[in-house]
Amino acid sequence: MPALLANVLIPSLFVLIWATGFIAARFVAPHAQPLPFVALRVIGVALVLGAIALALRARWPWTRAGWRDAMVAGVLMQGCYIVGVFWAIHRGLPAGIAALVGSLQPLATAMLAGPVLGEAVSLRRWCGIGLGFLGAGLVLAPKIGAADPAGIPPVALAACAGAVAAITLGTLWQKRTGADADLLATATLQFVGACGVAVPLALLSGDGLAVPPLLPVWLGMAWSVLVSSVAGILLLLVLIRRGAVAGVSALLFLVPPVSATMAYLMFGEALTGLQVAGMAVAAIGVAVANRG
Repeated sequence: MPALLANVLIPSLFVLIWATGFIAARFVAPHAQPLPFVALRVIGVALVLGAIALALRARWPWTRAGWRDAMVAGVLMQGCYIVGVFWAIHRGLPAGIAALVGSLQPLATAMLAGPVLGEAVSLRRWCGIGLGFLGAGLVLAPKIGAADPAGIPPVALAACAGAVAAITLGTLWQKRTGADADLLATATLQFVGACGVAVPLALLSGDGLAVPPLLPVWLGMAWSVLVSSVAGILLLLVLIRRGAVAGVSALLFLVPPVSATMAYLMFGEALTGLQVAGMAVAAIGVAVANRG
């Protein structure tokens, strides 16, 4: 039973939680502006993770460079990424499509690992990268700029792609600078760094840090802070300590179809047959690339 828990149940729960992050963004989109919402979210996550890290006596970086590197990663991986995804969904990008674009991040990281980190990229991984982007093209190309309700707004898609570029660069930075860092302390500092992006953007937007006192907004906030971020990070730490990270990597390609199914059931967001086929091709590509 412990092996089943570590290798199947917890990784599956982690993927399910990751998928709901896109649904939470879609859930609050009609009720709140994205920048104040994200700013309050990252502040909340930083406070909760900070309290947990202090309670568990996490090992904080010994040098200023260690603090700086973790916060720089957070600016990219948490701040720019979450702002970009929430803004894109608020501007009409379907949650399932946002999840698909987000799922390309491991492919982009694998593609850049060679020139940036000096890691060898195998032929199998290159094939997986190619399949992943081909599948994404099948999903996106027919609907970009379409006038029908299932169309994909180009500006929103560009914002989501920019968010993926940011988390890709942040991942490479983290791999290069934080290999030996305490993961809980690093996660906390990353969200502190995210505050340095999200809070100024919210203030500059003119919306400030206020969100409407509506039940959907606060339900979305509670879920985004406590489940999507805090619980997701804690589950990831459990998996890493139990040596089940490979299980997470193998299951991450399920995030787009899970998100798309949730979006269909909750919001009526439907995919065409070609888009479903493209999502399957992208999933296979991510799975192949993850196997190296």
